[in-house]
Amino acid sequence: MSHDFQRIAARIVEAVGGKNNIQQAAHCITRLRLSLRDERRVDGETLRQIELVKGHFSNGGVYQVVIGSGDVERVYESMLAQTGLQRATVADVKASGGSKQNKLQQLVKVFSDVFMPILPAIIVAGLLMGVNNLLGSPGMFIAGKSLLDAYPGLSGVWSLINMMANTSFVFLPALVGWSAAKRFGGSEILGIVLGLLLVHPDLLNAWNYGKAAAGLDGASLPYFELFGVLHIEKVGYQGQILPILIATWVMSQIEQWLRARVHNSVQLLIVPIVTIVISGLLALAVIGPLARHLGMALTTGLVHIFNLAPVLGAMLFGALYAPMVITGMHHMFIAVDLQLIASQGGTFIWPMIALSNIAQGSAALAMFLVARDNNDKSMASTSALSAYFGITEPAMFGVNLRFKLPFYAALTGSALSAAVITLNHVRALAIGVGGLPAFISIVPQHIPMFLVGMLVAIMVPMGMTFALASRIRAQLAAA
Repeated sequence: MSHDFQRIAARIVEAVGGKNNIQQAAHCITRLRLSLRDERRVDGETLRQIELVKGHFSNGGVYQVVIGSGDVERVYESMLAQTGLQRATVADVKASGGSKQNKLQQLVKVFSDVFMPILPAIIVAGLLMGVNNLLGSPGMFIAGKSLLDAYPGLSGVWSLINMMANTSFVFLPALVGWSAAKRFGGSEILGIVLGLLLVHPDLLNAWNYGKAAAGLDGASLPYFELFGVLHIEKVGYQGQILPILIATWVMSQIEQWLRARVHNSVQLLIVPIVTIVISGLLALAVIGPLARHLGMALTTGLVHIFNLAPVLGAMLFGALYAPMVITGMHHMFIAVDLQLIASQGGTFIWPMIALSNIAQGSAALAMFLVARDNNDKSMASTSALSAYFGITEPAMFGVNLRFKLPFYAALTGSALSAAVITLNHVRALAIGVGGLPAFISIVPQHIPMFLVGMLVAIMVPMGMTFALASRIRAQLAAA
């Protein structure tokens, strides 16, 4: 189905108060992000009636118009052409609204700005790792055997996919270093170098560090000996987030301080060398060890809380995750998931996120069957499909939140399915697509119980939405 993107963009510009009311404009996967001079000039009712617009709201000084994956890029390009606005990033738009954000929102913004650019690499790695887990898991397809045992010719494919899957996780600090340096105003190439420094082959990886720390097989921790007084552990930080995140912030501050004081004629010679030497030394000697212990404490504390009250914790998370998507706070959980994977060997958070997305999609799918208007049906069907593949904004803003009851049904299904998988200790080995394909990233032995949780996330929202059909139809008639 073709759309007149020029006309849609023009109507959106008019509904948000005209081009003179727009300071900056950017877009993410599904939404236009606008920094407006006066949000009171927005005509919300007109905006909602525009073709492709599935919802709109303001959060932290940024006005967001939900359109959907793919279409949002075309609307954005048309908007730039019509208004003469300069192309901007989401970080630029958020920065212009930063004065309206509290400290928590600003912290969430940092996590969002750092992790969103590298998320495709993490998801691809998670999916490939999931495929490898299925190939190598005994009993998954053949009783008592893995596919590798039954078909040894697959070993080469397994090894190749395993290398591809591990790359993003092994060199994760380099990815974070690049993105964080860009966010903190440092040199992106120095951010990559600092990240690679923390995973250098001369440093012990997590497995060998554990053996050396425990003294197994006569192993002991190696050190850098500096001037006979300073001893720095030769330990790497593969797959870890906090060390490189903090170290890159420090590196960016050092670089900016030097650039402001070193003469232009010798900046290229002095600034990179001094920046890397100082920040690298601090990263290995101070920041890395402290951040490692902080990350371990945070993940251990989170695991302990869920162990004490698994049902309560899971149901609260399942019910609150979708509202956190609305505020943008969900971006923080990428770091939590990666820290859990690095320190615990798997994450119990990401499976609940995947089920929350499925629950939103299921409520939208039920609305497709409940609604009688063709426009409502079209919106519900496309939104449900999007949510089933991990993009929930169209389903939430275009369908479920619009009529409220389907949204509550989705939250209920998410909470109950989260409790089911938490009671059965379901874990994911990696982050993948947060929807129906999510089972690929689950620990193979846990896949059957995850599928049970998935069934709950589908049936409960659909059943509740059908049960409330008469009230929802009354809302539709009044809309």
